[in-house]
Amino acid sequence: MGIETVAVYSEADREALHTQLADEAICIGPAPSKDSYLNMERILSATLVSGADAIHPGFGFLSENSHFARRCQECHITYIGPDPEVIEKLGNKSEARNTMCSAGVPVIPGSKEPIYDEKKGLEIARKIGFPVMIKAALGGGGKGMRMAENEEEFAGSFATAQKEAQMAFGDGTMYVERFIRHPRHVEFQIMADAFGNVIHLGERDCSVQRNHQKMIEESPCIAISDELRRKMGAAAVQAAKAAHYKNAGTIEFLLEPDGNFYFMEMNTRIQVEHPVTEWVTGLDLIKEQIRVASGLPLSLTQDQVKLKGHAIECRINAENPEKNFMPCPGLITDVHLPGGFGVRVDTAVYNGCQIPAYYDSMLAKLIVHGRDRQEAINRMICALGEVVIEGVDTNVDYQYEILNDPEYQAGNIDIEFIDQFMARREK
Repeated sequence: MGIETVAVYSEADREALHTQLADEAICIGPAPSKDSYLNMERILSATLVSGADAIHPGFGFLSENSHFARRCQECHITYIGPDPEVIEKLGNKSEARNTMCSAGVPVIPGSKEPIYDEKKGLEIARKIGFPVMIKAALGGGGKGMRMAENEEEFAGSFATAQKEAQMAFGDGTMYVERFIRHPRHVEFQIMADAFGNVIHLGERDCSVQRNHQKMIEESPCIAISDELRRKMGAAAVQAAKAAHYKNAGTIEFLLEPDGNFYFMEMNTRIQVEHPVTEWVTGLDLIKEQIRVASGLPLSLTQDQVKLKGHAIECRINAENPEKNFMPCPGLITDVHLPGGFGVRVDTAVYNGCQIPAYYDSMLAKLIVHGRDRQEAINRMICALGEVVIEGVDTNVDYQYEILNDPEYQAGNIDIEFIDQFMARREK
């Protein structure tokens, strides 16, 4: 797009690839995220010093922080995302539920008010009925979430989830909702401009996940008919319009086997798994975000959105599945990544780079596209077989096993798939 870029980095990321590829790079503090990537003033100072016009918040740290979006406005910096008031309404999951209820979007039975202590949470859980999910009202990415099967488990689960939420997002506000058995996790990508135009770009099936952390995502979802896609897509658009949403966002649903679906939450940012949507729609979502943020209308209408073929993404992490997925930071001594027709790799890994222990363990996203799901699976199996990352443990072999699993290949997946896969694996 001909736009100059400025990278910010912590001292631990001094040699990170993004600092080398950007036109300019500015250090914003020491390794701990609270002193660097979560330090708003340092990020804003770097923006002003560099003369940058806009900030793209990515999909971590401050990407769903309404206070940061508001500080950008105050500093006359364009925030590439929704307005702070909308982030508050939808990024706060308790608020989002109430917004969806008002808009007529089906929601999971749960608390209507934010919860700050275990006693109030247990009172609401009893009314909803066990089992329940305890979730951070702010944040995402599987952080600050715990399931409680019964009253005996509730106190411990609540305390753990709240502590995790406080550490990850700086906020311990929680909410509680009914736990749904054996659903698929299906999310719809939406894009909206400042002129009231809202479209959806189809769905992603993100059911293959461990501890609420997604591992494999694909688009489209094979369990969704054209009729159900229209229905869920219309609900997603309706939800975004109700919140006066602008820019990219994701409406996440739980889809039951009988076809009933419920709003779960909205991510007011671009998603890690956005490349699978880019593959099947042919649309560059980051470019579209920048266009919208600069005041331009959407580059296409709903009628122009056509899903073509099938895309799958595997998240390659520095972790050891044989040791309870223990993170494995360290020095990358050798790396070879696949390529070729229908293969895409998003990564910051290179020979000789250091993987710090301070941040998320994801090393790369491997994305493939095929004419149909089976071709995409076959292409992903080939691509995973070509991956070489030495110096740290990775989950590449584990992902390879999943792709070859008969149940996965048959499309028999829901959010409990990994538990079932692990049970089969241990036999």
